[in-house]
Amino acid sequence: MSMEARAILKNAEVSVKNALPVCDAIRGLKVDKAIRFLEEVLKKKKKIKGRYYTKTVKIILDVLKAAKANALQKNMNEKNLYIKVIKVDKGERILLPKKAKYAGRIKKASHITIVLGER
Repeated sequence: MSMEARAILKNAEVSVKNALPVCDAIRGLKVDKAIRFLEEVLKKKKKIKGRYYTKTVKIILDVLKAAKANALQKNMNEKNLYIKVIKVDKGERILLPKKAKYAGRIKKASHITIVLGER
């Protein structure tokens, strides 16, 4: 039985459509390499499928750092950590009310789950 560490963020104000390419880009990578890659995307030095996805990358980076902290709390080896599972599911839809003559709109949210394992 191998140890796992996980971090879950529910109802992040990011659409599933924007979060999926970011998750696909870092799935299976070592944690340190994934954090470096996401920070380079934030600095706009690298792209993911031709786009930067800055808001999404910032949120996923926070969840990844939380998962890493959970792994260190469980005394897992920091050098052997990799992203075992990273997934995005639909969250609740947030209804923004109408104001004056403008129509209300629906904001999309998603659940982000990251599970780290040891190799």
